[in-house]
Amino acid sequence: MLANALSVDVEDWFQVGAFEKVIAREDWNGLEHRVEANTDAVLALFDQGGVKATFFTLGWVAERYPALIRRIAEAGHEVASHGWDHARVFTMTPEQFRTDIARARAVLEDASGQRVTGYRAPSFSIDKRTPWAHEILTEAGYAYSSSVAPIGHDHYGWADAPRAAFRPVAGAELIELPVTTGRFLGREVTTGGGFFRLLPGNVVHRAIRELNGAGRPGVFYFHPWEVDPGQPRVRSAPLRSKLRHYSRLGAMAGKMRTLMAKHRWDRTDRVVAAEAARLS
Repeated sequence: MLANALSVDVEDWFQVGAFEKVIAREDWNGLEHRVEANTDAVLALFDQGGVKATFFTLGWVAERYPALIRRIAEAGHEVASHGWDHARVFTMTPEQFRTDIARARAVLEDASGQRVTGYRAPSFSIDKRTPWAHEILTEAGYAYSSSVAPIGHDHYGWADAPRAAFRPVAGAELIELPVTTGRFLGREVTTGGGFFRLLPGNVVHRAIRELNGAGRPGVFYFHPWEVDPGQPRVRSAPLRSKLRHYSRLGAMAGKMRTLMAKHRWDRTDRVVAAEAARLS
């Protein structure tokens, strides 16, 4: 069976794009932090399933919970970068982006003892507005990015981007590994995160099977807060944001067990290495 990339975007419940307009960054330290316990729950879930994965982690989290980052690495998983504090790439200048990824990488490498070679943009925010982002990742020595969602969405998306791994910078080795998409009621959707919680599981399974049948890996993602039904509720958030964030949290762990059992999974860096051989 072809190995698919299993990944976790490590951020706390209050750091998500859905709440960025109602929870200020300066208030984060005063909120209840649940990311360590939730990520430990994900580690236990993966251990039970016998899988290895990539943890795209915020530098903000790694700075506060270095022991958690060490546990991820010691369990045999890949530690990769999710930027510093979940600022979307298209909200930054090229120089701000360069500073953001350097700051996050330094903290992640210090905590994990691993070389960080992978990056995922917060909210898949590398798109046609940021042609310089892949070039900066190349300059910084990253092997890959998994930052593109090839769909149209009100929060993110690059609808005309390739669906399979590609080299975004001419003459460079950097690989972009887009997140897997599927079809539901005639609409193209991502197959991880909230869509995975809300849609029938077969939408994801079919998308992965089709990719694997074509000799390509799937790319799945979710967040530690998605296995935490008891997290605080943000009453002031828009109704759509609350529906996206809180719906079916209690079902997530069970759906993940089924997903892990149905397909073969591995760390993103190893999946990328196989794709690099195909693209060479």
